[in-house]
Amino acid sequence: MSATIRRAALLGASLLALAACATAPSPAADGVPDVRPEPQAAPAPVRESTPFTLGTDQPRTPEQLALRFDKADLSIRVIPDNRAIDAVAVLDFTATDPVAAVVVELDTLLDVSSVQVDGVEATGWSNPEGRMTIPLPRPLTAGESVQVRIAYAGQPRVAPNAPWDGGFVWATTVDGQPWIATAVQPEGCDLFWPCIDHPLAEPGRVDLHITVPSDLAAPSNGRFLGTVDHGDGWTTWNWSAANPNTYAIALNIGPYEEKSADYRSRFGNVVPLSYWHLRTDDPARVQALFDQFAPMMDFYEATVGPFPFGDEKMGVVETPHLGMEHQTINAYGNEYKLDGKGYDWLLHHELAHEWFGNQMTNRNADDMWLHEGLGSYMQPLYLRWLHGDRYMEAELLEQRNQLLNRFPVVSGEDRAEDEVYQQDRGPGLDLYNKGSLIAHSLRLLIGDEAFFRSVTRLVYGRPDPRPGNFTTRNATTGEFLAILEAESGRELDWFFQGYLYNAALPDLRQTREDGRLRLEWVAADGRPFPMPVEVEIDGRRSTVDMTGGRGEIPAPAGAHVLIDPENKALRRLDFIEAWKGRIPDGD
Repeated sequence: MSATIRRAALLGASLLALAACATAPSPAADGVPDVRPEPQAAPAPVRESTPFTLGTDQPRTPEQLALRFDKADLSIRVIPDNRAIDAVAVLDFTATDPVAAVVVELDTLLDVSSVQVDGVEATGWSNPEGRMTIPLPRPLTAGESVQVRIAYAGQPRVAPNAPWDGGFVWATTVDGQPWIATAVQPEGCDLFWPCIDHPLAEPGRVDLHITVPSDLAAPSNGRFLGTVDHGDGWTTWNWSAANPNTYAIALNIGPYEEKSADYRSRFGNVVPLSYWHLRTDDPARVQALFDQFAPMMDFYEATVGPFPFGDEKMGVVETPHLGMEHQTINAYGNEYKLDGKGYDWLLHHELAHEWFGNQMTNRNADDMWLHEGLGSYMQPLYLRWLHGDRYMEAELLEQRNQLLNRFPVVSGEDRAEDEVYQQDRGPGLDLYNKGSLIAHSLRLLIGDEAFFRSVTRLVYGRPDPRPGNFTTRNATTGEFLAILEAESGRELDWFFQGYLYNAALPDLRQTREDGRLRLEWVAADGRPFPMPVEVEIDGRRSTVDMTGGRGEIPAPAGAHVLIDPENKALRRLDFIEAWKGRIPDGD
């Protein structure tokens, strides 16, 4: 998700169903919270979808497991005056095992007028609760293909609070023109197109044909294939995206202008840069934001690897909601606000998800920290890239002060997105902040070379990514652990257990007597936690090798002792606990 969440928490907002959001912004300089209000005068009443549709990452049916989703061809007319859509989806599948039906998800708020299988009207199909089952005329054997055509229309769900509680946003610009966007990560792709709403069921390609009033533009995912003006006040915008993350398919309609340039990658290819902004925007602000695109791309390519979708574009579109990592067309709604850090936090965080979320997608929401934590760690790293260590440490401290430590970052069991993003049931904001701090401690433990090699392998599935030699992939926490151990030559299960699979932070306890300082790590699960600890005694630093979680060092009486002077080890700290009110002051 995106940087949206953490700042909303800093402002006291509740964490809702979230979307692709991450380390959030701080209040603006004038004291106004850095959260965009809904631009519409009065929110429309919410037409509610079924509980099934409002969930995402649901277990797939046997029929879905037996099909490979080859392609979706989506023709969608967006009708601003009626807040409605009229659409046709043509879906191509190949059987990987014998199968007698096609099963997809589509919101029951949308009325289906026709279902065809290989050009013949289908009978016996049903769509209870938003899971549509379409019996095939005859079962398919492995290797056979089928094409399903679904015509549907209606008023899709209105987002109560995009991007955290998603759907369509029907807004207007300052000069009264329609401004429309979708943001559906918490609920999934089935809010407006028939899909298999699961991260392991991405289609191989999605072609989009978005028809809108001719005075509006419709930037979307992937490569631009041109427009067709129908001469009747409507124009179709055509796009094609390879291997898209399903919730990242996005509609964006408004009075846009495009600013574009080419980015010459450090890997030798040229990547189109594209920013679709409102025509009424201040040109100087537009240019200032656009000028950040290339430096951010260079940072990510130097830190992680080549931009994953270089043959399509690095695209950004201005939206009436805060933001979301829509693959190759990231949503941006930060209104060009500055926060004294020298870069736009929202633009940077959503761009992180092109690597951590779109190129590498977790296999299950229980591994969401691979998106949000590693994506959030890119912000302090970028601050160091721009301004040096002081700015990086300041960002890490901001993240440290927001830790909740109520639920483990990773449970070890398959979970739905709501279970990890809702902080009364799961890690919530800790996916971002704690995930980032865990990554920082891990990097300092094993060293830059092993850490960044491991991140590259996790993202691309290989150590030597180059444009054209990789494709999108899925990953798990366990896979990341195995990669880290192989790259570092160290056993790291204790590190993952102590930080990711326990809610409470490891506690470093100390006693000082007889001229010695004795240290002991106490992990929440009681397992040994052999994290080395730096100690500074009267200005001289030494590293205590905490074999078995214990260690000691000479410390003469009266000497000044400073534990972990560079804050390398994420740990429980009494003064932070007291500040947060979890233990009484002075206890």
